[in-house]
Amino acid sequence: MADTNDISASATAADAATPTQRQGLFGGLAALRERASIQDRLVERLLAQVMPAEDGEISFTLDEDVANAHRAPEFSLGTMSYNFRRFNARAGVLFQLQDLSESLMEWQHPTQTLSFLAVYTFVCLDPHLLAALPLALLVLAVLIPSFLARHPAPPRGTLSSDQGVGYSAAGPPLAPPVTVAPVRELSRDFVKNMRRLQNQMGGFVTAHDLVVEKVLPLTNFSDEALSSAVFLAAVVGVFVAATTAHLVPWRFVLLAGGWAHIGAANPYVIQFVADVKAGSFGDLAAAGMDKVAAEAAEGGDKAKSFADRWVASDIILDSAPEAREVEIFELQRKTRAGEWEPWVFCPSPYDPLSAARVAGDRPGGTRFFEDVAPPESWEWSEKKWALDLWSREWVEERIITGVEVETEGERWVYDMYDEDEDALRRSRVVEHPDTTAPKNMSHTSWEEGEDGTGLKGEWRRRRWVRLVKRKTSLVGYE
Repeated sequence: MADTNDISASATAADAATPTQRQGLFGGLAALRERASIQDRLVERLLAQVMPAEDGEISFTLDEDVANAHRAPEFSLGTMSYNFRRFNARAGVLFQLQDLSESLMEWQHPTQTLSFLAVYTFVCLDPHLLAALPLALLVLAVLIPSFLARHPAPPRGTLSSDQGVGYSAAGPPLAPPVTVAPVRELSRDFVKNMRRLQNQMGGFVTAHDLVVEKVLPLTNFSDEALSSAVFLAAVVGVFVAATTAHLVPWRFVLLAGGWAHIGAANPYVIQFVADVKAGSFGDLAAAGMDKVAAEAAEGGDKAKSFADRWVASDIILDSAPEAREVEIFELQRKTRAGEWEPWVFCPSPYDPLSAARVAGDRPGGTRFFEDVAPPESWEWSEKKWALDLWSREWVEERIITGVEVETEGERWVYDMYDEDEDALRRSRVVEHPDTTAPKNMSHTSWEEGEDGTGLKGEWRRRRWVRLVKRKTSLVGYE
């Protein structure tokens, strides 16, 4: 019993000491993990404030569950890390396909490359075989290897192989099916996939920067003359290709191009070219190649100079901004004393039959010439307003009636005299005795008098014009 008690006491002491030891060993890791999760949450909160929320183009008539199913999840560092690990664990298939294509192009297995060239030749000569090519690849590259993996041939040294018994697919499967399982995290294949993915991203960045540096300036109209020349060349190329493409033997062009491209990567061809350069004909070949390269460079320079001269001489850009003519109408109103009082500068003539006049609305506008602003996205092209001397033309264009047109002098367009309006004005004069009656009032109607004479209505207006040009704004895109 004493021994038992000692043993139990020792076990209790060990159990009591274990949490302390675990706290010392794993507590730091747990604290680091907790700190990392807190940092991730802080970064996510910060990015959520910086990054705008995605506006989902979802109809409001959808149920909430259906709408949430169509909405993309928000950005999260944890989700991004989890999805990256999952993708990297399954990216081996893509890299295997890349290795297979590289091995075919580089003649690592000559029989496979020749088989590929044979298939390519048949497809080029008879493009209708392209429809059967996916099914043939499914049968030859997927189904047959998978069946052979389930029903393998007898290994060497067995009774069947010694007796010369051939392969037989009869009977139950002898091996499990082939599956593509993701690699374990932090395994050798996982790290290998990460390395290759890193290199692929670097290659994409290099290609992207090269396109942005070399190709984008030709098409983004940073140099409008050069981009216009590219546009014209592309349009001409479209018409030429549309009319002459049927004359080109595309089958033989693709056949010869494919064989030349793959044949140039053959190791024997590469070695032969190297031997020719280094052999007795090396100096002659090098001199010939240097001569050809010099001629090609000279021809390229000539072509570039010709293109530059053509762009500079024939591509004429209309650098002048778009221009328009705007108008404003100066309105004046007759006072009770018969004098004309400046009233407003209005965008409409406020003629007797205008909608605002019939509705009883007051004319809108600005009191001073200096306050008249150009239309939005436009600016003044001239310094001053010009009086429109062709007052009869703009009256006839607008089919304005009930007015008297002044064709000389200040080009005013008056309202015709209205007896009811004049009686109302006279009644106003009686109600205000301090106001004198209009002076020099003639009783001759405007039809009988000359332009600018006779009784006039309450309003008169004239038209001013001025040129505006569209504002030029350079907007940069990131």
